[in-house]
Amino acid sequence: MNLLQRCLLSSLLLCVTASEDFDWTKNEKTSFYYGTFPTGFSWGAGSSAYQTEGAWNIDGKGMSIWDAFARKKGKIFLNDTGDSSCEGYYKFKDDINLMKDMKLNHYRFSISWPRILPTGLKSEQINERGIKYYDDLINMLLDNKITPIVTLYHWDLPQVLQEKYGGWQNITMVNYFNDFANLCFDRFGNRVKYWITFNNPWSIAVEGYETGEHAPGLKLKGTGAYKAAHHIIKAHAKVWHTYDMQWRSRQKGLVGISLTADWGEPVDITNQRDIEAAERYIQFYMGWFATPIFNGDYPQVMKDYIGRKSGQQGLGASRLPVFSPQEKSYIKGTCDFLGLGHFTTRYVTLKNYPSSLGDSYFADRDLAELVDPQWPDPGSEWLYSVPWGFRRLLNFVKTQYGNPMIYVTENGVSEKMLCTDLCDDWRMQYFKDYINEMLKAMKDGVNVKGYTAWSLLDNFEWDEGYSERFGLYYVDFRNKNKPRYPKASVQFYKRIISSNGFPNQREVESWKRKSIETCSSSNQLLAAARRQSQGNQEHAGMQKSWPVHDEV
Repeated sequence: MNLLQRCLLSSLLLCVTASEDFDWTKNEKTSFYYGTFPTGFSWGAGSSAYQTEGAWNIDGKGMSIWDAFARKKGKIFLNDTGDSSCEGYYKFKDDINLMKDMKLNHYRFSISWPRILPTGLKSEQINERGIKYYDDLINMLLDNKITPIVTLYHWDLPQVLQEKYGGWQNITMVNYFNDFANLCFDRFGNRVKYWITFNNPWSIAVEGYETGEHAPGLKLKGTGAYKAAHHIIKAHAKVWHTYDMQWRSRQKGLVGISLTADWGEPVDITNQRDIEAAERYIQFYMGWFATPIFNGDYPQVMKDYIGRKSGQQGLGASRLPVFSPQEKSYIKGTCDFLGLGHFTTRYVTLKNYPSSLGDSYFADRDLAELVDPQWPDPGSEWLYSVPWGFRRLLNFVKTQYGNPMIYVTENGVSEKMLCTDLCDDWRMQYFKDYINEMLKAMKDGVNVKGYTAWSLLDNFEWDEGYSERFGLYYVDFRNKNKPRYPKASVQFYKRIISSNGFPNQREVESWKRKSIETCSSSNQLLAAARRQSQGNQEHAGMQKSWPVHDEV
């Protein structure tokens, strides 16, 4: 057998199982690596429509499931909504200037389906004012040499489609989403070359239809998430084929999907049952979507576990839906690049859930997630900083799916407290460590083409409202103009971009010091603005409290 035949054979074998390729026992936690990224590596930042645009009912926009969900008392922290959020709809020119100043190569944003199709249906009404907004945004990005990376679905389904059809529980969404995507290709595809169909479908399915923490807030335990995911995978494949057949030859763009995945590390890497549990964790998370898209069907372990549990519960068929042979071949290979969102890591061990507990996605996995109390937890209660997990995940993707082209579509850390300190040293540390692990993974041969910091601005953080801030720029939500203030991490990230990595120890160590120096002036500006607005409010309050004499 010659070398070429061996290479072909080994690439065919890649599809079998991760445990054959991915070495669970080899967790290299190496020291910081000084080096730079390949020429042409793309640096960016991200946002999404509902989280930043505001203008929820302006210029003909229809209602989304998040507009409706946020209005239900008790669903969002402090009952916040995204009604005005960062006012990105009005301030996009200012925001592009921020990106230009940081020398970003790309900007990842999403198109709001109900802003373009208020009822969700292309046949009913196309909102040209919504189209004009995205036209202007895309054109100004390109004028500033910033590549748009556009997400078609970042969770804001038109509310009409939820009410009439049950949203992603209904197979009709596949065609409606395809119509919406096709309209976007038609209107924007001459300028947009990177399309992402869905952002984090795991979250759409599990938090939207299993736990009900996210819109539309349904708790269809043990079935809802699987059904939603099944339709999302079919919708993704249909949109990929639509682009492939109708637009690719003219527009020369790429269509991918963005999957978010935490890394799952076995508690004991010498214990086979822990290794199997960790792999199950990842297969039920990322593999649920990636395996059909790359290999044509759900991971075997999902079929086995959900099928067995369904049988124990006396059900005639598995709660996991089945793809027909035609669907498998239609879905397989519908990915020009893989978008990867990643924030944190968990330790994983075996835990048996008896079927008598009832059915749920979480019980189906038979595992427990743990954290190491030594891990720094700079951000949200779920977000621990475990940089080495990122390299592990990237290498897993390489071995599991035949080393696809990867764009990191989300990576970042939030603030935990109601923080107005713009000197965010923990965020600089997080970016430094995670980006360095990505560089090590690329040295391992992982095919990463770009990195997107999450997020450009503090924004509406879903059920956490405005209590969690991921932004490089601080947004003063109490001020109706929503002014932006750079945090220290802006300067730090800017230096990584301008150096295309980490040139040498002395220089990298000076970055943090210089970044902290600049944020103290931002802190003073923010404090002064706060004092002024407080003074204005007190003045307005005094005026209100003066006696008013009715004119006779």
